Amino acid sequence: MCKILLFIISLILFIQVNSFKIQNRLLFNRNALLMSEQNVIEEPKLNPRDERRRILKSANYNRMGFKDEKEDVNKMMVKEFTSPLVAELRANKGVIQRGDITVKLAEFYGFCWGVERAIAMAYEARAHFPDKTIHITNEIIHNPQVNERLHEMEISFLQGGIGNKDYSVVNEGDVVILPAFGATIQEMQYLDSKGVQVVDTTCPWVSKVWNTVDTHRKYGLTSVIHGKYSHEETVATASFCDNYIIIKDKEEAEYVVNYIVNGGNKDEFLKKFSKAISKGFDPDVHLQKVGLANQTTMYKRETKEIGRMFEV
Repeated sequence: MCKILLFIISLILFIQVNSFKIQNRLLFNRNALLMSEQNVIEEPKLNPRDERRRILKSANYNRMGFKDEKEDVNKMMVKEFTSPLVAELRANKGVIQRGDITVKLAEFYGFCWGVERAIAMAYEARAHFPDKTIHITNEIIHNPQVNERLHEMEISFLQGGIGNKDYSVVNEGDVVILPAFGATIQEMQYLDSKGVQVVDTTCPWVSKVWNTVDTHRKYGLTSVIHGKYSHEETVATASFCDNYIIIKDKEEAEYVVNYIVNGGNKDEFLKKFSKAISKGFDPDVHLQKVGLANQTTMYKRETKEIGRMFEV
């Protein structure tokens, strides 16, 4: 009888101990699962600016040009883009006289610094990679003479419209030039995954606008971009935004401001800006807090005027 009683007590203790172990194991697994879920929830989303910074660190990414080629390229630039007539005009405060004819030089004339930099970097890339296949994603600038010169250097222009480029011809080991207007973060990610050499000639003033829209994103603002929705620079800028609307001019700005102040027909609004807004854009939600950015080729004075219009 005692033996039976001891056996029963031992069995009860065995069950209790193992039950405790099982409960602890389940509790541990449950806590581990909760911690895992919490990590997924709390893990910060990789934003476009951070993603670009990651890509810029790649050994295949160049945005400073090629030092060894600079001297020869500078000589090429002087030869191709300077003129004795222009030099004489500048020496005479923009005016020269030829008999009864007066010739005046425009106050704002020639390439800006960002454009000169982009052209020089493209020329340097060709000199630095003489035997490699080189592509460019768009016209480096909107200048027929410059783009024809790149064709002569056997730099191929990728076919397709904005946001619909044919990258199938780009192979590992090729060189791809990004133009002065920049490229979308999605294009940068794709080229990074392909392992190609990227020469990024994006104008620093353009990338400064990208910093602006990133600030908007951080503070939960919708970016109002003064630009043209089909222009490659504005397409690139929009890719760095969470929420955005692109307005072309003061007339469109006035329409948006009137909607903010007085409300309006949402369906009409969405139809009017269907190609110029971010996915899921709701004017009743996304126009409550806004920040201004601009396409750098737009008139700065008009951008300032549009900014004042939004001070409502």
